[in-house]
Amino acid sequence: MNKTNKDHIKQTLNERGGFQVWWRLLRPHTLTASFVPVFVGTMIAINDTALHVWLFLAMLVASMLIQSATNMFNEYYDYVRGLDTEESVGIGGTIVRDGIKPKTVLNLALAFYVISLLLGIYICMESNWWIAVIGLVSMALGYFYTGGPIPIAYTPLGELFSGFFMGTVIIGISYFIQTGTVTSEALFISIPVAIFIGCIMLANNIRDLDGDKKNGRKTIAILLGRPNAVRLLALLFVFAYILTTLYMILGILPIWSVITYLGIILAIKVIKNFWGKTQPLEMMPAMIATGKTNSIYGFLLGLSLFIHHLF
Repeated sequence: MNKTNKDHIKQTLNERGGFQVWWRLLRPHTLTASFVPVFVGTMIAINDTALHVWLFLAMLVASMLIQSATNMFNEYYDYVRGLDTEESVGIGGTIVRDGIKPKTVLNLALAFYVISLLLGIYICMESNWWIAVIGLVSMALGYFYTGGPIPIAYTPLGELFSGFFMGTVIIGISYFIQTGTVTSEALFISIPVAIFIGCIMLANNIRDLDGDKKNGRKTIAILLGRPNAVRLLALLFVFAYILTTLYMILGILPIWSVITYLGIILAIKVIKNFWGKTQPLEMMPAMIATGKTNSIYGFLLGLSLFIHHLF
């Protein structure tokens, strides 16, 4: 790629230098996938027990560091395998466009893992050492999501693994470290959150479908084709809101959770922005809006649980 095209892509993506380079490396529009489960799990817990603030903060920081490290492993291994180029959309671009050394990205990811491990030790000391086993498995999956001989992200299971471990597992841990137990209600509430997190990965794969297919990936978006993958995304949104409604009827969620319906407008916008688009740059707004849909649903769900706690 010549310098003119490279500069055009950086300008289109609004990529700047300095601190912004490192901020993009974290892929901030995806970080709600780690914030939301910790927030929701903790808000479920405060309806059953007193809030342990430091445990909440430690869990929140550890989860966001693990996800950030996972994004860095993604950046590093996709570059090593030759999948990322200067034209790639949706990546941090720190290696292929900003010239950051691949080893620096890898070392930073490992440093984030070390900090997460230290926070995990504190969490275990204050709760239960079985959390260490679950945490280590989650960290390993974060690495193998794009690392290892058969990366999970290159298979049809990427959305399932990311949704389950970043949604259900993190909500379960966040609830457990506050209460010392896990209830069926907490697990039920985790399902729509897990769905929205899986949708972030699905939206990413819809956008990257052509390039992923060319490089031999077998994501669910590739297997279904883009139009059907967008339909699946819409069905997952609908199912998540149906579950929310059902939980309110059954008393698993408070009636206050009706405020999560405010996110439906943005979910509809996501599908409209994806439909008929074929170019990655065209689909970036839809990808970002998917992350925001997860953010709005998760924040409003957690807020409804907090309001229920107050009243």
